[in-house]
Amino acid sequence: MKESPMTKTVAIVCGGGPAPGINTVVSTVAKVFLRDGYRVLGIHHGYKGLFADEPEVKEFDFGHADRIFSRGGSTLIMSRFKPKTSDFKADFFIKNNVKLLVTIGGDDTASTANRITKYLSGLDIKISNIHVPKTIDNDLPLPERNPTFGFHSAKEEGVKVASTVYEDARTSETWFVVSTMGRSVGHLAFGIASACHYPMMIIPEMFNKTAATFEGITNLIVSSIIKRKIEGINYGAAIVSEGLFHAMSDAEINNGGVNFTYDDHGHPELANFSKSHIFNMLLQAKLKKIKLDVKTRPMEIGFQTRCCRPVAYDLSLCTLLGLGVKKLFDQGISGCIVTANSSGDISPLYLSDIEDKDGKIPPREVDVTSILAKLSFQNLFFITPDDYEAARKYVPDPESYDFYKILNWQPSDIY
Repeated sequence: MKESPMTKTVAIVCGGGPAPGINTVVSTVAKVFLRDGYRVLGIHHGYKGLFADEPEVKEFDFGHADRIFSRGGSTLIMSRFKPKTSDFKADFFIKNNVKLLVTIGGDDTASTANRITKYLSGLDIKISNIHVPKTIDNDLPLPERNPTFGFHSAKEEGVKVASTVYEDARTSETWFVVSTMGRSVGHLAFGIASACHYPMMIIPEMFNKTAATFEGITNLIVSSIIKRKIEGINYGAAIVSEGLFHAMSDAEINNGGVNFTYDDHGHPELANFSKSHIFNMLLQAKLKKIKLDVKTRPMEIGFQTRCCRPVAYDLSLCTLLGLGVKKLFDQGISGCIVTANSSGDISPLYLSDIEDKDGKIPPREVDVTSILAKLSFQNLFFITPDDYEAARKYVPDPESYDFYKILNWQPSDIY
């Protein structure tokens, strides 16, 4: 039977890139609103689809919602399209009697939803919007440092790969240079490296007292290689966060000896190459220069972390967030991000609460001063002044590979 045009509708839009748990949120939102008599429509292709002349729509029933809740990926095709105000139109909202726009994505997706509801309000069309924050980067500044959904599942998938790589390193006496995703922060690399006992991790936050450079990154890996050799260990793995490229200056990237392609604005197109291959290539050049015979191989932990099945933590969190959307909507709350703390309490978070004075949301970084970080750094292998004499067997200038000197840290920074 065809739905009455007056049936109240919930519209769901997914923006940005995938993260484990998207389907869990969509499923939960669909189930809870269907139970209340709402029509639930998912819009393919994000905001681009929402404002298309003929939006491609998935209408949810309980059966489809129930089938997808634990699946990876997204049942709704995603898009990074960010509409201008001139792209807005009210057709879809009027035709389908939309009362709530649920968005799933990052801060750009959230801010666009706010702009849309203000636009509609100017046309005397009242709808609510509630945003569900997702990113495997874990870089949104949620209250109490609660994780963004998808992070724990991506970390779990990364650990599966990274632990196998480490076993390969041990078995074949090889060093692996592993790169992980992370737009500008190192949460994923930090979590994977700590869980897998990697002898070296390099994340943007470690360069808090000096500039991040290709030379510094390479020397940190060499530091770990030499320290392990001193201790009779001829294998290992270093994990490097791709966020380091965002921490480096344009001049450093342009002069780093890498043949990048560039966009129309003159910026390197970082998405077009394997970061692990770049770091491994630079490492091999350094090892050749210092005449250190070490076999190295690159390994990229990338897109396979985005669409894996969500682990139990994210299944529970995403279910709670989906239920939280309904709770906040029933309370008449709009224009907010739904959040849940470790006790399961639902509360709204507004962009104005986390924006800086310029209206931007600063990314949540790994706290390198925390006890967790310090203990994790203590578990790494690297050269210190105590190793200089033994290290001269491999390099004439061990101070160049001193962990503390490279980062401009002191032992008190991690002990």
